[in-house]
Amino acid sequence: MKRRNFVKNSAVAGVGLSVLGIYSCKEAKKEATDETGMEEKDESMEPFFKLSLAQWSVHRMIQNGELDPYAFASKAKEWGFAGLEYVSQLYDKELKPANYSAEAMAAFVDRSNAEAEKHGLQNVLIMIDGQGDLATSDAKTRKEAVENHHKWVDAASAMGCHAIRVNLAGSTDPETWVPNSVDGLSQLANYAKGKSINILVENHGGLSSNAAMLAEVMTKVGMDNCGTLPDFGNFCIRRNDPEDYGSGCADMYDAYKGTTELMPFAKAVSAKSHNFDEAGNETDIDYTRMLQIVKDAGYTGFIGVEYEGDELGEVEGIMATKNLMLSSAAKIG
Repeated sequence: MKRRNFVKNSAVAGVGLSVLGIYSCKEAKKEATDETGMEEKDESMEPFFKLSLAQWSVHRMIQNGELDPYAFASKAKEWGFAGLEYVSQLYDKELKPANYSAEAMAAFVDRSNAEAEKHGLQNVLIMIDGQGDLATSDAKTRKEAVENHHKWVDAASAMGCHAIRVNLAGSTDPETWVPNSVDGLSQLANYAKGKSINILVENHGGLSSNAAMLAEVMTKVGMDNCGTLPDFGNFCIRRNDPEDYGSGCADMYDAYKGTTELMPFAKAVSAKSHNFDEAGNETDIDYTRMLQIVKDAGYTGFIGVEYEGDELGEVEGIMATKNLMLSSAAKIG
């Protein structure tokens, strides 16, 4: 934890500036004049994106009982975010025993809406896990997985979200993964279009982290409400040990190339982070380069902070990521 104190102090010191960077930015766009009479631009300009918080950033606190998942909106507001990205599995403690009944899902929706409204935040999307394999070769199982996602489409619609994020697991063979994915996504997107919900696929391991293949799937689906959620840090296609996440990556897709390939289909973006150096930069991801790619694609929506490191505490990591996003955005053209 040798970098903990440095990043913690920078993160805390940057909270006020970060909030100003989001909410007081229009005034900051005015040009100032220095002592030489030359005009110079204030660097604290409004970023081209809106800031949301991915609930996975606090999954350890939720899973160990330190944080109620329904305190998500309160904490996101406290930390200076405008949008909320929920994670379905963090509510399994109450929803799974109830078998995701209509009553249990309605209670989840009502309570989440009340908290978001109370704190003046926008529900952006729900990340869905554990609801079946949308890319399996078994057509019956694939259809069941699609139907398992229906309740989450309904919940997202009732919460005013614009999307759910799904996974494309179930096949490791490129020859079957592409058509299976096209079929599963097409079925689900057809259901979701009547609810005004987008179906988004994140590069989330396996063949979904092969950006060229995922872009091919998007092109073949060809529906306005089906798109991608590029994640800056999820481009490992195959790990050394598939059963051990920490075993290292055996097949890594180029993250900058991959993000560029996925952005034409993007309806959300995830700013993944793990560890930071003494200057506050992510040790593996060039945030300035990534945000330039996102901006060049014409994207101006929410970008979700998703801290997943283990050197900093979750709050410290969230704030370090947020501050890095804002400082990086100020550097790009």
